[in-house]
Amino acid sequence: MTKVEAFRSLHRRKAPGDPLVLPGPWDAASARVFVEAGFPALATPSAGVAASLGYEDGQTPADEMFAAVARIVRAVDVPVSADIEGGYGIAPKELVERLLETGAVGCNLEDSEDGALKDPRAHADWLAEVRHAAADRLFVNARIDTFIRPPGSADPKQAAEQAIERAAWYVAAGADCVYPIGAPVDVLPLLRSGIQGPVNVHGTVTGGGPSPTGLGELGATRITFGPGLQRSSAEALREIAAGLTK
Repeated sequence: MTKVEAFRSLHRRKAPGDPLVLPGPWDAASARVFVEAGFPALATPSAGVAASLGYEDGQTPADEMFAAVARIVRAVDVPVSADIEGGYGIAPKELVERLLETGAVGCNLEDSEDGALKDPRAHADWLAEVRHAAADRLFVNARIDTFIRPPGSADPKQAAEQAIERAAWYVAAGADCVYPIGAPVDVLPLLRSGIQGPVNVHGTVTGGGPSPTGLGELGATRITFGPGLQRSSAEALREIAAGLTK
């Protein structure tokens, strides 16, 4: 079984309360920590990688992002999916080739640009080109930004309805999974009932929300954490550093 086949198989849930939990490494060292803890696969967060490279979220040059992903992939023996934001303006065929060169088995692609939602039909067409270029060599996670961009961001129900509509377009275009980022917990059952295929849900790192098991019972197929783990690590390091000055 290839790594991408193994990664796909991990998305076939054995039970509703058993979602795939994908920690987000920001460098080779953090990736090794997560693998040593027993996680079967990883998913890089663009914001966490950006912070590790000294950039603000969304400002990492494409070459540096791909190089960072390649270092993470080389450091571990489990499948790694990469958050490559909106694709950096790279044509689908070249984007797929560059991602495959890193050794990643999947990608996360968002459907907003410059703070605004993209037209879902045009974005679906673009995803279809990515799918065609990748064939079965990549697992495509289509991020849906209706909960974090206007107008849906002001009304969770409206955002959920928009997310379900966009998900249908993206799944039809060949997306393997959809990710309605920022979705409130109370709309997860609605999203689950209206979306075909795997659903990625954002998990919490420091408590204050449902556990991975709880999110799975609400409809999550898989759980990622964005830059949460990198930020928690940085906060722990700040406390250690403060202690060294006393």
